[in-house]
Amino acid sequence: MAVLTVHALGEPCPAPVVKATRALQQMTEPGVVEVHVDNEAAVQNLGRMAAGRGLTVTNEGHFVVRIEAGAAQAAEKPSGAPAAERNAAGGTVVAITSEAMGTGDDALGKTLMKGFLYALTQLPVLPETLLFYNGGAKIPIEGSASLEDLKALAAGGVEILTCGTCLNHYGLTERLAVGGVTNMYVIVEKLSNAAHILRP
Repeated sequence: MAVLTVHALGEPCPAPVVKATRALQQMTEPGVVEVHVDNEAAVQNLGRMAAGRGLTVTNEGHFVVRIEAGAAQAAEKPSGAPAAERNAAGGTVVAITSEAMGTGDDALGKTLMKGFLYALTQLPVLPETLLFYNGGAKIPIEGSASLEDLKALAAGGVEILTCGTCLNHYGLTERLAVGGVTNMYVIVEKLSNAAHILRP
């Protein structure tokens, strides 16, 4: 039985699950994906991902998760849909209004937002547009922890737009590093015409 080893030590959510999913997609025959992680949350996330796919999971030793895949899972279609498929599916617009995801601890919220934007890059069907406004305008700028993920989304054909009024308010107009500047009319138009709206 083939064994693929995935090293995800020190990697934050959702990287271990993304790497494990990619490894499963690479399998052409039944086998085992062995994922090495260094925290209990990653073990639980991997367990949920595997259970959702009907796969067998064992935790062999501390923070080593083995996912057994049968022939059906090994033959799954790889992720990464072309722009034509994405557009045909109907536009999904992601509206980001803050640097942080959720409420409570801002440092945690920023970590969650970084993970959210990374996870968007791994979707089999990418969103059509990302809208950044109010505090969200602080994300697509020089020095942002999510800049590389946003550039990857833009390279994949995702439209990235940031509120010009918001950039001006925060003094960030000259630091915009990806996508274009937009206005409230376009923001309203994009939201009203979207097939789906995500608000992290």
